[in-house]
Amino acid sequence: MEIIYKHTQIGYVIISVFLFILFLFVPIFTQNINKPIPTIVLIAFIAIFFLFPTLTVTVNKEKINLAFGIGLIKKNFNITEIDSFTKVKNPWIYGWGIHYTPDGWLYNVSGFNAIEIKLKSGKKYRIGTDEPSQLFDAIASAVDK
Repeated sequence: MEIIYKHTQIGYVIISVFLFILFLFVPIFTQNINKPIPTIVLIAFIAIFFLFPTLTVTVNKEKINLAFGIGLIKKNFNITEIDSFTKVKNPWIYGWGIHYTPDGWLYNVSGFNAIEIKLKSGKKYRIGTDEPSQLFDAIASAVDK
């Protein structure tokens, strides 16, 4: 399937915070490496770091695909299920990551710009992006077929 749009947004703030926290806690981890809780926390922390630093959005004529980090966490939207979409600004309180907000599910790694997609089922989703105009145009192109 021909790709209309593909962009990877890097969550520089998320990466910086993770590295800062890791740097602060390295002495704790190294002094307690044989204890299970610090080891489990370190492994979980590293796993989260690789799962959420980026968000890649791909649009083709059939689907919008979202993939976080190394691609283990994904979400797809069928173009035929889209009822409407618009550019929006998320309030700062919505934050980043994957979670439910008063405006539906949010998928975001950085910034406040997003494209809100409303499905025919009534469900709403927000896709965070640092290229709102380009993503909007790509979805419009896919929907118009």
